[in-house]
Amino acid sequence: MEDKSVNIKDFNRNRIYKLLREKQSLSKQDIVYQLQLSLPTVTQNLNTLLEQHLIANTGTIGNTGGRNAQAFTYISDAKAGIGLDVTKHHVTAVAVDLDGNILEMIRSKQTFERSERYFRFLGELVQELIRTANLDSSKVLGVGIGVPGLVTGDHQTVFYGKILDFTGETAQNFGRYISYPTILINDADAAGLSEIRITPDINHAFYISLSNNIGGSVYIGNQVFAGSNQKSAEIGHVTVVPDGLPCYCGQKGCLEAYCSVDRLSEAAGSLPQFFELLKAGKPEMVQIWKAYLNHLSIAINNIRLLFDCDIIIGGYVGAYMDDYLDDLKELIISRNSFENEAEYLRVCRYKTEAIAAGAALPFIDQFMNQI
Repeated sequence: MEDKSVNIKDFNRNRIYKLLREKQSLSKQDIVYQLQLSLPTVTQNLNTLLEQHLIANTGTIGNTGGRNAQAFTYISDAKAGIGLDVTKHHVTAVAVDLDGNILEMIRSKQTFERSERYFRFLGELVQELIRTANLDSSKVLGVGIGVPGLVTGDHQTVFYGKILDFTGETAQNFGRYISYPTILINDADAAGLSEIRITPDINHAFYISLSNNIGGSVYIGNQVFAGSNQKSAEIGHVTVVPDGLPCYCGQKGCLEAYCSVDRLSEAAGSLPQFFELLKAGKPEMVQIWKAYLNHLSIAINNIRLLFDCDIIIGGYVGAYMDDYLDDLKELIISRNSFENEAEYLRVCRYKTEAIAAGAALPFIDQFMNQI
């Protein structure tokens, strides 16, 4: 039979911990008042959190001339999650604290391959990150790996991985030389998750990742909506030009074929160089960019009509989009049947490391819910 007293105790401790996380520092009396709990209950749970080194007693609050109340403070770096962003030619590794703040980042050039050597490299990269960040290994909750593929609901297997040709690859293999729990997460899901966490005024959103490949993710109530078969939000393979350019997926006219980074970088040698030439007004780049925005506006308008939610533009191109957001909005407004504004359209706040940071967050969430 389930011990209900244990559940209530855990529930109250979780409430106290999350309140301290939100407010950063409170007195015992503040917690009693705000959560309507008894003083002994609060005292007992604070002592437990102090013993676990998740909070600290940081002095006193108030200056009333009498006995000041003790302050209890949330420690954001009491634990850490590690996230990796695996692409065809690079791996980015980050350590994040319990608030999702990046503590340390390493980016390494390494071509992906399904080999013992590559998986050993990932293990060594994680250890290097831990040393560089000066992390106690006991603080590490786990390693999330963002990958350009569709991943099963248990985060253990890639069931569609054409981009890296790694369909069937597993978290067990990726984590063979990683000494912590390891999961896989779709790269767009990871990036969108990191954006949602630093944008508290958003509850429902569609995240578009405009990078080497195009991905998407739907968030309903700040949770990923994966669909019935983990295939939701594959915006990169929505048709924007019927029978248009060929896509790697085997179809024609996909958004991927018109709005991937390659479309821009191949015209100028690199993505930064493209935007430099665009700012300089080079006619060829201006024309390419106009076509890019035009195709992107078709996809964004369709998303808005289907989901009626905020839309966040992220990825490598998203990092440059602030200067061109008004142009894109004008195109979208011209297509929309019901709205004369597009304030729902946002540019990502994470300009880099969004995938790696987001990949670490499931371990942070799991920890916060189990306190």
